[in-house]
Amino acid sequence: MEDHAFLFDLLNTPSPTGFELAGQRKWAAYVRPLADRVENDAYGTVWATLDARSTQGTPKRIMLEAHADEIGFIVKQITKEGFLRIDRIGGSDTATARGRRLEILGDNGPVRGIIGNTAIHLRKDSLGDEKAPKIHELYVDVGASDPEAVAALGLRVGHPAVYADAAEKLGARYIVSRALDNRIGGYILSQVLANLSQRKAELRSTVHAVNAVQEEIGGHGAKMVAHRLMPDVCIVLDVTHATDTPGIDAAQHGEVKLGGGPSITHGTCNHPAVIARLLEVAQQLKIPIQHESSSRYSGTDTDVIFETREGIPSALVSLPLRYMHSVVEMGDLEDVKQVIQLLTTFVESVTEADSFGVTL
Repeated sequence: MEDHAFLFDLLNTPSPTGFELAGQRKWAAYVRPLADRVENDAYGTVWATLDARSTQGTPKRIMLEAHADEIGFIVKQITKEGFLRIDRIGGSDTATARGRRLEILGDNGPVRGIIGNTAIHLRKDSLGDEKAPKIHELYVDVGASDPEAVAALGLRVGHPAVYADAAEKLGARYIVSRALDNRIGGYILSQVLANLSQRKAELRSTVHAVNAVQEEIGGHGAKMVAHRLMPDVCIVLDVTHATDTPGIDAAQHGEVKLGGGPSITHGTCNHPAVIARLLEVAQQLKIPIQHESSSRYSGTDTDVIFETREGIPSALVSLPLRYMHSVVEMGDLEDVKQVIQLLTTFVESVTEADSFGVTL
């Protein structure tokens, strides 16, 4: 399945870290007809389960995990002139912030604001040594002249905001949007569920498709749900940096190409037996695989999942992405298709006889 209308709706639904409910409700509603049940925890992580049907023994439990949250901002102060001072939610880039439209999620619904940008005419004397603004130097204009006017809009300290930019196609096979990191992952998991639900009579493993909260600030949702579900094996799906644009040093950041296929990470939290199965499936499907290394940590939910309780054999599969943590994150829909195929067939390859542990 390739429900791009759902993909665009999901991408355009604001879901900053700690405030993911709107996006999670849309994801849950979409996957509910595809699953045997849909559940959530206290902080809003959602998982859809398809139970094994065709098995001769105790079925394995597979967790496929992506994160639902996006970076953004949060109101930190309201000045006496009616401007908002903000702080980061996650790794928001202040270098690209000035002059951008925001959607602030207030008590009375979304409020449009703009991050102020002093005209170049007034900055020209300092352009030679101009640097990216610090977060406390940014301010948001909501068209108010004092704190009372701000309050009348339903805004206060603590309300989150995301950029107002919407998703769009670029050319025949590319998609550009904020929040591809990582709502494209939630979309992919929904399509994997759609594939598996069409062939559920042959399903030999129980599958939990998890859309987790709060990855951008430490993987908190993934940690909670891994402890709860404790699967036999886990595949984490996230995005990775495509390094095929000008000015990126491959010696420092590795080589990953947009349109080059899914990336598989080796080392640290990535279990060799799970990696081997993924590579076997990719070879079977003739899916090109790109390779990345992890020398200390992956920087994804895999880091907190694999070490849960007595350990969960895990592996990270990544979708190449240009311009991460910007409003023009760019992905290739052909890569998306290949990740869907890879994860679907991985699940179908697992039987009750499989073990992803280590034998000494």
